[in-house]
Amino acid sequence: MPIHTIAVLMTSFNRREVTLNSLAALFRQQNAERIQITVFLVNDGSTDGTGEAVNVLFPRVRVLQGDGMLFWNGGMWLAFDTAMQESFDAYLFLNDDTTLYADALERITACAKTRLTASVPAIVVGSTRAPGSGKHSYGGIVLRARGFALTHEKVIPDDTLSITCDTMNGNVALIPREIATVVGNLDKRFRHQFGDFDYGLRAKRAGFNVVVAPGYVGECLPNSRSGTWRDAGLPFKARWKNLTSPKGVPFGEWVVFTRRHYAWRWPYYAVSPYLRTIASSMLSGKRVHGHSEAASPGL
Repeated sequence: MPIHTIAVLMTSFNRREVTLNSLAALFRQQNAERIQITVFLVNDGSTDGTGEAVNVLFPRVRVLQGDGMLFWNGGMWLAFDTAMQESFDAYLFLNDDTTLYADALERITACAKTRLTASVPAIVVGSTRAPGSGKHSYGGIVLRARGFALTHEKVIPDDTLSITCDTMNGNVALIPREIATVVGNLDKRFRHQFGDFDYGLRAKRAGFNVVVAPGYVGECLPNSRSGTWRDAGLPFKARWKNLTSPKGVPFGEWVVFTRRHYAWRWPYYAVSPYLRTIASSMLSGKRVHGHSEAASPGL
């Protein structure tokens, strides 16, 4: 089945210039006249003029308003839910900090069409690399089980061939209508993390494929660990607050994810981020109450 119409799903919070840059790259796509794109952008309570600027510079974009508490998954859920009320051939997850190369949409849709023609619809994941260094940042993920351990490994794209994977980062991912109709929307119980991983794994469980498109399709800086719950240099109290926040690993959401996808391993993985945070804080010289015993490098 051909792909003529795509709903592009985006969410943004207080990064006006980054969002505008991503939209500009999207609307510069080669051969875009062959594919009609409709952008659903959730402006999640931004106070930096993001919504107003998008309305002026990109009047074709449908700006949806959030209350500032949707975070990534909540915003993408709203965009997806709104778009699915209409008829599109495919839905494109696009992070607002991702800058697509000029031929990205053409290559991603070509990969999806090949699968559809063969009657094996697949989510097509686009890989990104960090600007400047060119290092791989986001894309497809494979799950590897080695005894008790279960790891998520990044897939480095091949220059010419698509690669089967298990799930994806949602920075760039094209979901054909045939899959969206069966799998549905993102799980609304997740606020920020886990929704994209969960969606790919649910699609696989439903019998669909997830593949990494050939080559890189754009640029996106990887998230820094500095100042997050993974930063062992922070006082324990700060790390714990970040860990249990919507952008960390909220316990209830993490339990839902691990029980759904980690089979018999889930109890261990359900508690591991919390135990590892306590252990690494202690090893790095941070008291559990958040007072530094000595200056020591983070792990």
